[in-house]
Amino acid sequence: MSTAPTSISRSIDVDAPPDRVWALVSDLPGMGRLSPENAGGSWLRGASGPAVGARFRGANRSGWRRWSTLVTVTDCEPGRRFGFDVSSLGMPVAHWSYDVSPRPAGCSVTETWLDRRRAPMVMLGRLATGVGDRAAWTVSSIEQTLNALKRVAEAE
Repeated sequence: MSTAPTSISRSIDVDAPPDRVWALVSDLPGMGRLSPENAGGSWLRGASGPAVGARFRGANRSGWRRWSTLVTVTDCEPGRRFGFDVSSLGMPVAHWSYDVSPRPAGCSVTETWLDRRRAPMVMLGRLATGVGDRAAWTVSSIEQTLNALKRVAEAE
């Protein structure tokens, strides 16, 4: 089992303004409508929205399994970039980011996942989520999330 950092990125073109797309990816409580694994959550310690340093308790699900994570916003540039670190049980899990770039008819969005887990969290994560191959699952998850993002952003 390798615990070397893995990074996965996928991009999609969206026929919607960058600000609208950024508002969707930075709406952590609403992320459940886009993600196949995240079910939303709530801002913590008085935070009410995205800002560098804001913390969020993420709710996640896979089949009958449920678990939560702690999210700390690391990048918050409206209309351009949103990123956050995820931890669980005090251990790093991942860094997620969304880069939004304008194009003539809307924008391009790149979602990136950086696996930050060490061996103990890999084992715990497998038990908690039921996902054996996190990298393969994440490729599919990112593609589903970006397709849902496109559908929602273009419909608004």
